Amino acid sequence: MTPDRTPDAAADGNPHAAADGNPHASPDMPPHASPDVQLVRDLVAAVPDFEDLYETHVFNQDGVLPHVFFWDVTQETVQSYLGLDADAPDWRRTLRFLEEQSARDVPGIDEVVVTSFLEYLPFPGKPGHEIVGELGPVMAAKFAKVRPAG
Repeated sequence: MTPDRTPDAAADGNPHAAADGNPHASPDMPPHASPDVQLVRDLVAAVPDFEDLYETHVFNQDGVLPHVFFWDVTQETVQSYLGLDADAPDWRRTLRFLEEQSARDVPGIDEVVVTSFLEYLPFPGKPGHEIVGELGPVMAAKFAKVRPAG
């Protein structure tokens, strides 16, 4: 049983009924997502160019795995910053969104942003490392804590 289904959800004939009784809820879209899953959904809503990546991720992972998804977000963001992929989601929009989310100081969000985005940014001397200088003040402070040497 997945956490977004009640034990008796299938009893009414709908195996996808959500815990709040919503008979139209999908198993991969619980009505009350955890902060990290909601972060992924909000990112896709704010930066629609991530939709294809999201759909592929959900299909391949059979759901949303925020840390795995953000590995790809980091790669796409750096590619966009370097101008290597004209179709990559705009790095500025992504950084703005993540800065706003980081400023909320929500543990589940911070964990994903710090460990699966900031920590995977290029290291000094690697292509794209200059993106670190583009981080907003909240993310820059968090980055300095986890990677003081850059």
